[in-house]
Amino acid sequence: MPSLTLHALEDMPMIEPGDDLGSIIAGCVRTAGIGLERGDVVVIAQKIVSKAEGRYADLDAVEPSARALELAAATGKDPHHVEWVLRESREVVRHAPGVLVVEHLLGFVMANAGIDESNIPQEAGRRRVLLLPRDPDRSCARLKSELEAAFSTEVGVVMNDSFGRPWRQGVVGVALGAAGLPALRDMAGKPDLFGRPLRITEIAVADELAAAASLLMGQADEGRPVVVVRGLPFSGEARPAAALVRAKGRDLFR
Repeated sequence: MPSLTLHALEDMPMIEPGDDLGSIIAGCVRTAGIGLERGDVVVIAQKIVSKAEGRYADLDAVEPSARALELAAATGKDPHHVEWVLRESREVVRHAPGVLVVEHLLGFVMANAGIDESNIPQEAGRRRVLLLPRDPDRSCARLKSELEAAFSTEVGVVMNDSFGRPWRQGVVGVALGAAGLPALRDMAGKPDLFGRPLRITEIAVADELAAAASLLMGQADEGRPVVVVRGLPFSGEARPAAALVRAKGRDLFR
């Protein structure tokens, strides 16, 4: 009987800039007594990767531009926060009171360029936010290499974050980075139950893993930023999460 198991790692420490995240995760895996097996996928919350990579920004270290002031007035957001959003974005896609959707420098269409203030430590006299990693796929590839060395096996790694969607309520986990698995799997030519070949079906494998892991990670004070997924059968050439980004010309919502 096909089955899939997800193990959320407990007792993860608070991550600080410069921490050896791969070593910390490996230690928590050992403490949990589950190890890592060939074909496991380790799903890691974007926030702890950004923290380890020191992707903090000081809100008051920037002077809001005229565009930031305009958008802040239209959305009701802090103009310093909006300035950082603009610096991390290619373009503003939509805005409304309380909403600022942009195309991130990495190509993701998302709220606030992924810049967040929740679940990060603040320092006296500073207002800090956390930016996305500079290259999530590269971060995943590095962590994959470190975990494979620690456990002498082959694993996949997915970095997830929470996204809203233009046609649905609520947020779901999506993959910002991936390594060691086909983040996007093309099923064209595969037969359906009646032998009819599929024509254009693609499966966002990494997004589905990210969403499943998010159910255990939570969105508030759960403190479970790493989930080990076991039992997923996948084959095919590894593809990074960048393959999931839809080109602007094919995005009917833009």
